[in-house]
This record gives sequence, C-alpha cells and structure tokens, in this order.
Amino acid sequence: MMTFVAGAMILFTIQLNAQLITPEASQRAQVTQRVGITDITIDYGRPSVKEREVWGKLVPYGYNNLGFGTSTAAPWRAGANQNTTIEFSHDVKVEGKDIKAGLYGLHIALKEDGGATIIFSKNSTSWGSYFYDEKEDALRVEVKTKEVPYTETLMFLFPSFEADKTTVALRWEKKEIPFKIEVDVTGIVMKGIKDDLRGNAGFTQTNWDNAANYAFNAGDLDQALEWVNGSISGNFFSKETFANLSLKSRILAKQGKTQEAMTMVDKAATMGNATQIFQLGNGLIGQGQKDKALEILKNNVKNNNGAWPSNYGLARAYAATGDYKNAIKSMNSAMSNAPERFKGRLSGELEKLQKGEDIN
Repeated sequence: MMTFVAGAMILFTIQLNAQLITPEASQRAQVTQRVGITDITIDYGRPSVKEREVWGKLVPYGYNNLGFGTSTAAPWRAGANQNTTIEFSHDVKVEGKDIKAGLYGLHIALKEDGGATIIFSKNSTSWGSYFYDEKEDALRVEVKTKEVPYTETLMFLFPSFEADKTTVALRWEKKEIPFKIEVDVTGIVMKGIKDDLRGNAGFTQTNWDNAANYAFNAGDLDQALEWVNGSISGNFFSKETFANLSLKSRILAKQGKTQEAMTMVDKAATMGNATQIFQLGNGLIGQGQKDKALEILKNNVKNNNGAWPSNYGLARAYAATGDYKNAIKSMNSAMSNAPERFKGRLSGELEKLQKGEDIN
C-alpha cells in the first residue's frame, strides 16, 4: 500500500513539473520610457481584434461583474490575461496628480461619452480585473479618449515626449486612451546627487565638480557653490584645478559677485591649457567681461607660443572690443596653424572682420 501511495505521489509531482510551454494567444509585451532618470515601464498582454466588436462588447463600459473572482464591479484590465502593470522608478504626476514610485495594477473604466477613468491599483499581482478592489486604489484620473487609425493588436506607446514629461497611450481598434505623466527631473537628480555624495561617489573629486556643474545649470547657485567649494578645499581629495576654479568663477558671476569671480578667473588662467583658456575667455565675452577676456587671451597666446586656438580666441576678444585691425591680425595668425576642418569657418569669420562685423 505504501509503495502504491509513493508511486502515486511521484506521478503527481511529475505531472505538476511537466507542463508544456506553449504560446499565448495574447502575447505579453513590455514598453519602457525614460524621462530624465525616471523609468516608466508597462507590462501587458496584447489581444487582437479578430473581427470582433471591441468597445461596449468585448470591452464593456463602466464596471461589471465578470462572473469570476471577488469583484462585482470590475473595470477593464487594460490588456489581456494577468494584470496589466505600470511601474515608476521615482515619484511622478499623472494628469497633474501625485503618485509614489512603485509597481501598480493598471485598469481602465470606459465611458460611453468618450471619457475614461484610469485606475492605478496598489494590487499588481492579481489576475486581470477579477479581484479588483476599489479600496486598493492608489490613484484615479479622468481622461478623454481619441479616435485614431485602426490598430489590430492592442499596444501601449509613448507618442509624445519632452525633457520632463511624456504621454502614455493605449491604442486598440480605432481608439486611443492617453494620459500625461510629468517628472520633477531636476528635483529627483538633485536629491540623488545629495545621496550619492554621502556614499562612495563622495570620495571622488570629479563627482563634486559634476554635481556643482549640474546644480549650476539647474539654477541652484547656492548648492552649486557649496559643492564646488568641496572640490576646491576641505576634503582629503580637494585641490584647486582649472575645472573647479573656472566653474566657481561662473557661479560667482551669476550671483553678481563680479570681483570674487574675476579672482577665480585669474587663478584658473594660470592652470589651463590653450584650449581651456580659449573657452574661459569665450565665457567672459559672453558675460560682458570684454576687458578681462582680452587680458587673459593675450596671455594665452604669449604663454602657449600661439598654439591653436589661442590666436583665434584673441581675435574674438579684439572683435568684442571693436578693435578689428588687431582682430584681423590675430585671425590670420590663427589660420596659419588651425586644423584643416576649422579653416573654412575661420575664413568666413575673417571676411566678417574685414567688413567691420563682430564674430561673437
């Protein structure tokens, strides 16, 4: 008897472990869009129309008793088979409403008037919408559907994208159901940098430079100054470099601290190569500091024996001050040792100088 039971158990176990893997009628798909450093990922099943009437029939309007599971008022699963899910790697806004980072079940309740309710459920593991529970909702937003060209097999896509926002759209048959997602890219990156600098990344000077540069470009000048100062002094790795001194000069200039900014320029100018000083001088021209630009770009030619692009920078500085005679002289010197790929551009700028036109 024991032998029979053991044999039956072995057979049962084999049957459990010997299930065949065959293709599903509605294939699974996944689509991801990154906005800044935030990933938005949708995992879903892709049913096809197959000459069926979709809206109001195959996909009923509103909330319905599906005849299985615990839900008596279930929305559409927004796909096929198991739960359609959407995951945000950081907090975002959907149609202007906040939702936390995480994985959510995605459901849609369609309306006969062309509207739709997009539902983000905290339950992302149940099968379809059969076990949908309104109490597990994390967020609901209202949207309008659109008529679009025919799509046989359901798909999610990101039809529009900007630096800090995107649109998600479900397309099937002749209907599109879009919803907008916004991401606080700067806030997320800045928070990430602050956290990173408290970990392993904080032991490397260039990471402090990169952090300061990001904060500067994001307009957070106080934070940029704090981080660049950490690169310059106060840490075991800190030291003055062309990169951090020139960045600090730009930060101070943007803060209106012109005298302090020019002090940093003078320090940086003693450390840079011909190309770096050229870039520093160009930045000063852009800031309206024409005389300081002329001063350091003259020294750039002298200290680097006219190496490219020192004379080109000096030509631009002379042009900025209206001294076209010396600008032409410096431009001719620049053309004598400029790389071939730049000579066409320099020739065009020389013609402008000869006409008394600024090249900045």
